[in-house]
Amino acid sequence: MTRVLNGIVAVCPNLGIGKDGKLPWHPVRLSNEFAHFRKMTSTPSVAGRQNVVIMGRKTWFSIPEKNRPLKDRINIVLSREYKTPPAGAHYLAADFSSALKLVDTELAERADQVWVIGGSSLYKEMMESPGTRRLFVTQILQQFDCDTFLPEISPEKYRLLPEFPGVPAEPQEENGIQYRFEVYESI
Repeated sequence: MTRVLNGIVAVCPNLGIGKDGKLPWHPVRLSNEFAHFRKMTSTPSVAGRQNVVIMGRKTWFSIPEKNRPLKDRINIVLSREYKTPPAGAHYLAADFSSALKLVDTELAERADQVWVIGGSSLYKEMMESPGTRRLFVTQILQQFDCDTFLPEISPEKYRLLPEFPGVPAEPQEENGIQYRFEVYESI
């Protein structure tokens, strides 16, 4: 089955996405931005199905334990070291292609949209994979100290969509931090 791969990420102006295993603006909470993430990743387009979130092991452990697994979504964690899914995770896959195979085989009857939620190397793999890809990017309009980065979104490979259903077009602000939502689609 040909499916659109979705990536969702919040980035600083220098494409920073993390610092010490947390969001760069931590401990400031962006509740509306998080609600957007939750709505996008957990709302299936087909009734009776669930979206899949695919994440690396470090991303899994960066989620507060009380919020794992991400509810109303099928959680797949990638790790080459683990032999069984970490506590709370639904599935374990050795790599991205194995995770996609799992979605298309064992989960074929249950899975709807696929969302990549981090980290860096997984975003890079998703962004370079074949087929249609969409990146749901929250542009944080303030620089924070970062040690983890999103690969560059190449204008030769991705175009910014003028609008996307369910994604607010107007600038946002929470707790003194301004941001805007953007959606890119592979060309």
